[in-house]
Amino acid sequence: MRVVACLLVLSALSCPALGEETQGAAGDTIFRAHCAECHNGGVMRAPDVSALRQLSPASIKAALTGGSMSNQGQRLSAAEIDAVSRFLGNNSAPVASAAVACTNAIPLSADALAEPHWNGWGVDAAQHRFQPATMAQLAAADVPNLKLKWAFGFDGVIHAYAQPTIVAGRLFVGSASSKIYSLDAKTGCVIWMFVTKAPVRTAISIALDARGWSAFFGDQRANAYALDALTGKLLWITHVDDHPAAVITGAPTLVDRVLYVPITSYEEVTGADPHYPCCTFRGSIVALDTATGQVLWKSYSIAEAPKPMRTNHLGVQLFGPSGAGIWSSPAVDPAGGMLYATTGDSYSDPPAANSDAFVAFRLGNGKLAWSHQMTAGDAFNIACIGATPGVLSNCPDANGPDFDFGSSPILVQLADGKRALVAGQKSGVVYAVDPDRQGAIIWQRRLGEGGKQGGVQWGAAADAHNVYVALSDVRTRPVPDSTPGAQKSSRGPKFLLNPTVGGGLFALALETGEVVWHTPHPGCGDAPGCSPAQSAAVTAIPGVVFSGGLDGHLRAYDAASGRIIWDVDTKGSYQTVNETTAFGGSLDGPGPVVVDGMLYVTSGYAHLGGAPGNVLLAFSVSGK
Repeated sequence: MRVVACLLVLSALSCPALGEETQGAAGDTIFRAHCAECHNGGVMRAPDVSALRQLSPASIKAALTGGSMSNQGQRLSAAEIDAVSRFLGNNSAPVASAAVACTNAIPLSADALAEPHWNGWGVDAAQHRFQPATMAQLAAADVPNLKLKWAFGFDGVIHAYAQPTIVAGRLFVGSASSKIYSLDAKTGCVIWMFVTKAPVRTAISIALDARGWSAFFGDQRANAYALDALTGKLLWITHVDDHPAAVITGAPTLVDRVLYVPITSYEEVTGADPHYPCCTFRGSIVALDTATGQVLWKSYSIAEAPKPMRTNHLGVQLFGPSGAGIWSSPAVDPAGGMLYATTGDSYSDPPAANSDAFVAFRLGNGKLAWSHQMTAGDAFNIACIGATPGVLSNCPDANGPDFDFGSSPILVQLADGKRALVAGQKSGVVYAVDPDRQGAIIWQRRLGEGGKQGGVQWGAAADAHNVYVALSDVRTRPVPDSTPGAQKSSRGPKFLLNPTVGGGLFALALETGEVVWHTPHPGCGDAPGCSPAQSAAVTAIPGVVFSGGLDGHLRAYDAASGRIIWDVDTKGSYQTVNETTAFGGSLDGPGPVVVDGMLYVTSGYAHLGGAPGNVLLAFSVSGK
């Protein structure tokens, strides 16, 4: 889940701090001095210069002056910001046209949620990511006939990492360009647009209350929002965490007029700077009143506040415990009065007891009910990569494997009447635990080797019998400097994604974890820089499972056998309904959404060799 970038525009991410340069310094000098270590260095999930050059100078400048890189931009003069923006930016980068407004209003009736819809991240509060037939309106026999109906481009960005929501024929989606769009789900025309304070990765939840229909979401500066779903008017905004590195990546879960917001951070990245007093962030869940945005309660994944520990080799004071961010949407059980979440690793010593864990909070007051840790002693930050032995850097002594949970826990009913929470970890292991016995393990199944970018990343889907899990296990390999597409690395030779390692989709029996079927990735062929890794969230409808990969392909699998029945390559350029040039790339993060006979997916994820992109694609049977 690491998102690392010095100039990653409109993502709430960071690298070693930008220092002072002399006034008027050349943009390339500024870049080499302060950003090349990441973007020419093969740092995890940092887009390289070729990806950044697909952005306009204005987009880069906006990120440095008021967007995701504004903290670094504050340390540069106006002339220096202009210089580096001109150096990196592409003056021919496309921008969106305003001539795409819908001509007819789409009503939202009082019973809109009884009609076909996909609301929030997992389509239900239990996070199943399974769309019933009445809502999908897409038969398994029709899936091989899906064709592109329309495409929509997100201007000025190289990521399309927000999952759309569809309610009553309206599509709601966030973007890396700090804009929320409401579109006509059938045509892609724009109903309204709202500008947020920061990029938005979360899915959006729609609900009806006394004032009408509202849309709820979070951004990459830890702000939660409520908008009027009909007009896009701001109803309220609440800043839910004061830590400067705090972000909302997992979609808030909406139940009974309470919005449950998961908080994580990128301090694991900023903590690599030896001048930075690492680390003080703690993951949390914040419960908000949907009517007012008022905080009802806030509960931390680590109860103990960070305190001074040792100093590093520069004499900078370090703190702990820290970390255990909550990267994904929590599962909520209103009848049982519980909320379930999974946590990431610790950032500093001492490793926390609730990191890399399933955790349960009481809905009424947010009290931690229980926690079950799956990987003990996992304290890690980016300073650990290439750390010099014997030097007291910001890398914790534990130097753990970085085995976060990025997947939402799925709350399922078993045949014997018992319940289970199921989630996969970056370790490559999928767990089922008993929520009614303090998270006791029911079964566990290893699917891959795991790793810092490996294992199970963004989540599975479950029907009544199986849980469907995609495997990442992405790897890189060194290549000669002359290799097409090779990325630079400050820690060794140039590299490409390894085309022979990772990927595959598994069906596991909910009761036992036994492998029902396994379909390997079909292979990358001769495509340069291709990886078979499948790290995007999985989606299922009756008879079909959908899984996307870093190779840009979205594939549909027969749910009974695992046979691939449809395969579309989303890479390439598109003519869009909003008249801007858009292109597809890697599929990572969100999964596809299926509603009312159509499938929607975002394409573009420029991290660690992944292909950039900025497009939302809508497919229908025969493109009609």
